Amino acid sequence: MVGVRRRFAFADTAQQIVGGFLLAGPFVVTEEVWVLARSMSVFQGVLTFIIVLAVGYGALYKADDRNPDRERDVAGIPVRFISLVSVSYLSVFILALAFDAPGTFLSDVTGTVVFEWAGMRLDLAVLAVTLKATSVGAVFSVIGAATADSLY
Repeated sequence: MVGVRRRFAFADTAQQIVGGFLLAGPFVVTEEVWVLARSMSVFQGVLTFIIVLAVGYGALYKADDRNPDRERDVAGIPVRFISLVSVSYLSVFILALAFDAPGTFLSDVTGTVVFEWAGMRLDLAVLAVTLKATSVGAVFSVIGAATADSLY
């Protein structure tokens, strides 16, 4: 059975958040990430997502002495891993929106506006590039989140 210090708890998510945000920040405000995201295909976006999953799983369960079979799970997926991937993507996405990175780097991108409220617009073309940029940033954010989770 997993020791008391190895059970997944809210404190682990808090550590993941710190590590995820720490490494996400520089990639959100780097123009090159947004240029890459513009040129990425859907296939490359999916491939980047798979890389995030592989790096996250490897960092949690192969580089550390955790056993995924002994952790709480949802539909067979360890809760710690779900938290790690969620934190990795959400930290990048939240920072991108907070810093208005899509508005700064994608001001010339236009597509179908599906929602508009309080001066904010949801443009599908901008959203597509933002999600790809988020995936690029998550490759690095997952490393920070997994490292912070593993250190304590």
